[in-house]
Amino acid sequence: MTDILNALVLFANFVLLPGIAYGAQLALGALGVTLIFGILRFSNVAHGDLMAFGAMITILVTWWLQSAGISIDPLPTALLALPVGIAGAVLISLLTDRAVYRFYRRRKAPGIVLVMASIGVMFMLNGIVRFVIGPNDQRFADGARFVVTVADFKEMTGLAEGLAIRLPVVITVVVALVVVVWLWWFLQRTRTGKAMRAFSDNEDLALLSGISPERVVALTWILAAALATIAGVLYGLDKSFRPFTYFQLLLPIFAAAIVGGIGQPFGAIAGGFVVAFSEVTVTYAYKRFLEYLGAQPEGLVQLLSVEYKFAVSFVILVIVLLVKPTGIFRGRVL
Repeated sequence: MTDILNALVLFANFVLLPGIAYGAQLALGALGVTLIFGILRFSNVAHGDLMAFGAMITILVTWWLQSAGISIDPLPTALLALPVGIAGAVLISLLTDRAVYRFYRRRKAPGIVLVMASIGVMFMLNGIVRFVIGPNDQRFADGARFVVTVADFKEMTGLAEGLAIRLPVVITVVVALVVVVWLWWFLQRTRTGKAMRAFSDNEDLALLSGISPERVVALTWILAAALATIAGVLYGLDKSFRPFTYFQLLLPIFAAAIVGGIGQPFGAIAGGFVVAFSEVTVTYAYKRFLEYLGAQPEGLVQLLSVEYKFAVSFVILVIVLLVKPTGIFRGRVL
């Protein structure tokens, strides 16, 4: 029985908790993508670099607060700087919409034209972030690192394996839960949220009902930028900040949105966890886990190396597009 408990603790330590945190981060990122697609009718390829831009602003403000001796220990100082990061991401999103996307939107350009325009915006944001903060890993997390340490867990339980519950994981889950609940309330219960849903369902009928399209567009960008910044900062706190990583995150984020059903907010949440747990479970080495269960494997029992985790997202994306393009919650077909 003790070996089974050790195996479960090991699994929770390296698969369950990382999968929950990563899934919440992907879900928040995919929510922004699905809002843009559902309301503005195009796939925003620049979303990953928008995450990086918002996280960069948050990091710069965090460093300034840390240098001034301002903190909220044991919580990370980045939570204080997060509203400024959101404001920066919102500002750049509204500026790029006014300078780029609105031109094509007013001319009723096909969605693929807006996608190509977003590629240009992606390179612009990527260049700005690399120029300002550099291309290397940036650490900005402070405060307590663990809620429960391995040593404390071993002392409490007497098991050979210890469970480490890191504070960034707890913050990620709590913040993601609060954001998702608030977004559901906003879209379902408020007049503005209902107007956005009506605009998404039938743009012409929404216009006849007196809904302002420019207001809906602006609110969509505000929400998407806020979600992108929160997801980017949480990912940076959980791991580290590196601009190119956020470009790579675009694939699992789009995979999550499509798996859940593009244009469906709750589908994005479900898709985020499906993609996250698929990546984590496929790239985990099960040797010690199986040894606790009585097996004697010779190798690491690892299906894929961690370097290939994004390939899992690509395979999931291809399978869903071939088998069920509408996703779990029957979203729009790309």
